[in-house]
Amino acid sequence: MISPTTTEMLDNELLAKLNEDDRRRLAVHMMMFELAPQHILQPAGEEVVDTWFPCGSSLASFQLLSEDGSGAVEVALVGREGAIGGIVSNGSLPAYANAIVRIGGPFFRIKTAALEQAKLESITLRHWFARYSDCLIAQVFQTSACNATHTIMQRSAKWLLAAMARTRNPRVNTTQEQLAETLGVGRTFVTRIVHQLRNEGIIFTNRGAITVLNKSALKEKACRCTDLIENHYDIVLHGIYHDG
Repeated sequence: MISPTTTEMLDNELLAKLNEDDRRRLAVHMMMFELAPQHILQPAGEEVVDTWFPCGSSLASFQLLSEDGSGAVEVALVGREGAIGGIVSNGSLPAYANAIVRIGGPFFRIKTAALEQAKLESITLRHWFARYSDCLIAQVFQTSACNATHTIMQRSAKWLLAAMARTRNPRVNTTQEQLAETLGVGRTFVTRIVHQLRNEGIIFTNRGAITVLNKSALKEKACRCTDLIENHYDIVLHGIYHDG
């Protein structure tokens, strides 16, 4: 682990939108880690002591365990556009959901107490993270509506598009079993969908990954939830999504 420079911090879009003074204010407390898939960033029920910023093509997600503990359902994705941890609270409250690494890579970490102190020193920093919190809540709302109203095909296509948007990479490192768990459905349903998308030339699969070959065709299969979420992020966070 190493401390990032303010230039390296530009690899996270949320940090890149800060002014230079606020980036410097955070940089002295930041450490950079290379994390593997399934690394737990934030265990449910434990105090939030760290705040994490995915960088590059890294991807994390918030997940809720089923009542019997046999599986987990994803409620939000977080990539280089966002953060995980004590964004608004003072970090003294327990986390409600697990946060885990979905696609490994670089992550910046700051102690939540240090982030809180920095926000006390800078009203622009405080307002910026409050805006991001609004966007994250919007994503959770939209995911809830999506799970209740859209087909498994629409949700599968939406998830792949969302992963691409956050990592800027057409190759999504996920297995069919992981995708089924993410959507909260049986693997046989996802297997049929993947088979259909592959036969139509929309995706290519190999061990542990799904590569999108035809993004436009995949968007035709998806619901509009990803577009709605990205539009809200762009309005509230001033164009945080852009072509890479």
